[in-house]
Amino acid sequence: MLTSRATEARIARGLLIAAALALALFAAPHARADVWRSPPDHPQVPIWPGAIPDATPATAAPESVGLAENLVAGKPWLAVYRVARPTMSLYPARGANTGAAVVVFPGGGYKILAIDLEGTEVCEWFASHGITAILLKYRVPDSGPHWDSDCKCHRDPRAPTALQDAQRTLGLVRQNAAQWHVDPRKVGVLGFSAGGHLVADVSTHWTKRAYAPVDAADAQSCRPDFAVAVYPGHMREHTSRDYELNPLLPVTRRTPPTLLVQSVEDPVDPVENSVVYYLALKKAGVPVEMHLYAHGGHAFGLRPTKTAITRWPELAITWLGTIGITAP
Repeated sequence: MLTSRATEARIARGLLIAAALALALFAAPHARADVWRSPPDHPQVPIWPGAIPDATPATAAPESVGLAENLVAGKPWLAVYRVARPTMSLYPARGANTGAAVVVFPGGGYKILAIDLEGTEVCEWFASHGITAILLKYRVPDSGPHWDSDCKCHRDPRAPTALQDAQRTLGLVRQNAAQWHVDPRKVGVLGFSAGGHLVADVSTHWTKRAYAPVDAADAQSCRPDFAVAVYPGHMREHTSRDYELNPLLPVTRRTPPTLLVQSVEDPVDPVENSVVYYLALKKAGVPVEMHLYAHGGHAFGLRPTKTAITRWPELAITWLGTIGITAP
């Protein structure tokens, strides 16, 4: 019996997804499908040396890894669920080392982490351009502002555990700067969607830790030297007027220089999220650059497509030169 093209396409897609998951899990020896681990050439370590502040109860469901149903640029992507033990993975700069480092926050609505689409692939790209990248597998779910499907409303977290993880990681990067060949004055953050909100959160909450300091790493500054937010969300909650920024993101003149990238047709996090943050930064006198594109949608990472927005990483490299983080 002849197989229809539609059926063949579904079979091929299923095989592609299965192969991708197998490769992703095979990349780390001894990895199980319920825990995501980075490839062995990228050291992955816990960010907390002992007790984790505001830890998830031991009775909670364990971490798991699965493939998302939708494809991006014709490829599947990995989602990590229920992260209780946050880690960071190191992607050393390759080629001419700029001395800069960037901590990468994958998105996922503070429910999951798009760990390859907005994580490993991004780290590999920036490392190939001489920028040390650190992938933060921060805690989810509900570790930041999120949509509650029960009440059909936005809620703030019981404790800001994603912010705690971000602050802690910035301190660890600076503590290890000499060993990792990083300039501690050139450490920034980059995030997508909910991770873009986390970029703004740590950019506006660095004068005080959101947890009790545990060791010398917490004596280091957790202020980013630069920030890149790509299709950020949660920027307009707790507001009552148009073009008003979420008051829980208190921008000041000390907020780090920021680059914003978003599509005007973003169906998940409307473009106003970037616009209100841009206006607040500009008003405070913070160096800020914003690139808005007519097309591109949401959650594209840096996978190349026909839309111009997927060439944003080159803009980011140019921008880092203009603010003195890398050579012009």
